Amino acid sequence: MKHSQRQDTYRHQGLRNQLIRSIREKGISDPAILAAMEKVPRHFFFDSSFLEYAYEDQPFPIGAGQTISQPYTVAFQTFLLNIRKGEKVLEIGTGSGYQACILAELGAKVYSIERQKTLYDRTRNLLTEMGYQRIKLFYGDGYKGMPSFAPFDKVLVTAAAPYIPAPLIQQLKPGGILVVPVGDEIQIMTTIYKISETEVRKEEHGNFRFVPMLEDKAKER
Repeated sequence: MKHSQRQDTYRHQGLRNQLIRSIREKGISDPAILAAMEKVPRHFFFDSSFLEYAYEDQPFPIGAGQTISQPYTVAFQTFLLNIRKGEKVLEIGTGSGYQACILAELGAKVYSIERQKTLYDRTRNLLTEMGYQRIKLFYGDGYKGMPSFAPFDKVLVTAAAPYIPAPLIQQLKPGGILVVPVGDEIQIMTTIYKISETEVRKEEHGNFRFVPMLEDKAKER
C-alpha cells in the first residue's frame, strides 16, 4: 500500500496502537481484525484540520450528512462478518472508505456502493492514492444491492436501515452472512445467516447508532 504524500508518522502509529488496545479491551480480540486496523492509517480519511480526532474511539462527520464510523463499531461489524480471504463482500455505504480498507486488508474482494456523489468521488480518489485500486466503488442505491456482481459471500450495511432490503438477502450466497443495523432512532445490530434460498436465521447484538440509509442516488447539485 503506498501512502503517496500523506504522512503516517510514529506519533500516528502510536495513537493507532492505543486505539487498538482500547478496542481489544472492549472485547474484540480477533488478531486479524486488530492487525488490519493497525495497518490502515485512519487519519488519512480525515481533513487535516481534524487529525487529532482520528484515533479517538468515536464516529466523526465526513460531510454530506455522513460519518466515519466509531472504530469499535467497524471492528464489531467486521467480527460479525467473519471474513475469509478471497470472499466477495458487498458493502452498502462506502462513506470515507475506511471500512472497505479494513475488509480489503483481511483479503476480501470488496464491492462498495455510495449514494452521495461528493463522497463517492472523494473516496474513489483517496483509495486510489492509498493503493487500494482493487476495491471496486460504485455510485448508486444500496437498497438495490449489486445484482450484476451477485452472489456475494458477505454483505455489510454501514448505515441505519429501517428494514432489511430483500435484494440484499437475495444477492447473498447460501451459507452467507448479512450484517445490518436495523431501526430508526436507535438501531439493533442484526446478523442474517442465509441457510438456503428459502431459509434464513437472525441474531441480534445490541443497540448502536448510525446515520440513516437513504434510498435512490443523491440528486446532483
